[in-house]
Amino acid sequence: MKGRIAALVMCALLVLYLVLVGQRAVLFMAAGEPIAVVIGVALLVLPIIGVAVLLFEIRFGILTERMVKQLEAEGALPVDDLPRRPSGRYERESADAAFPAYAAAARAAPDDWRAWFRLGLAYDACGDRRRARGAIRRSFGLRRRASA
Repeated sequence: MKGRIAALVMCALLVLYLVLVGQRAVLFMAAGEPIAVVIGVALLVLPIIGVAVLLFEIRFGILTERMVKQLEAEGALPVDDLPRRPSGRYERESADAAFPAYAAAARAAPDDWRAWFRLGLAYDACGDRRRARGAIRRSFGLRRRASA
């Protein structure tokens, strides 16, 4: 629940920032001078990119949450029994030791979205966020194809 509240606060702050930047962009363009208009247009591009990224991240979070709930209902969610540091992050050595089993399961069933999702969770536990997101994105596509 803390994560969801933090995400909502960050979304609200980003929206506030985007509104303020958008207002400044309009003021620059209203000035009528060529350089000010160019700056205004450039400032309008930033909020558009920001909104697109925000929507993409919200969609990623919603899909991830749905998949976690489905795996939990199926009893296929991995047991979260790895030791943690006081900060709440997994101890790297124990996460690294558990990782090969998840990688082998994904290699053995390359079309199973569940195996790829669990691999994404294992990557995240090991601290490799880029690969974690890649594996989870791959599980999105596999799940979509499986349900079609």
